[in-house]
Order: sequence, then C-alpha cells, then structure tokens
Amino acid sequence: MVKLRLKRCGRAIYRIVAIDVRSRREGRDLRKVGFYDPIKNQIYLNVPAILYFLEKGAQPTGTVHDISKKAGVFTELRLNQQTKFN
Repeated sequence: MVKLRLKRCGRAIYRIVAIDVRSRREGRDLRKVGFYDPIKNQIYLNVPAILYFLEKGAQPTGTVHDISKKAGVFTELRLNQQTKFN
C-alpha cells in the first residue's frame, strides 16, 4: 500500500512523497510530489502526480490531507472521477 506523507528534508522543511508503507520512516520514496515549509507558509504541489496516486488508492496522512484540501486537490479528484463515469 502506498501513502502520501511528509518526509523531513531540513530543519522544518518537508517534502510530500509517495512512499510504500513497509519502508522506513525516512526510507526511499517512490516519487516526490510536493514541498511544504510551515515557517514561510509555502506549499508546492505536483497536482497531476498526487491525483495519479490518489486514483490508484494511495492514502494521505492527516497533514497531507489537510494541505491537499486547502490546495483544492480533492475537488479536482472529484471532477476527474465524474468525467470518467459520464
């Protein structure tokens, strides 16, 4: 199973990565899909990559879910699913 989670890459700077659940906390990630800096309040998301993993069944952690929700990723996911079924 794949999770979308934060991976620390500096003092208080995090990458948002797709990672296998069985790997170590700071282990090798499948793909880097975003960047989050809570001090400067900067967020960068690769929305197509996040949508790809979510459509394949990846589960975001709570923090990644909140960040993605603020960026509107889940509305795009819902729109993509509606266009596939219509």
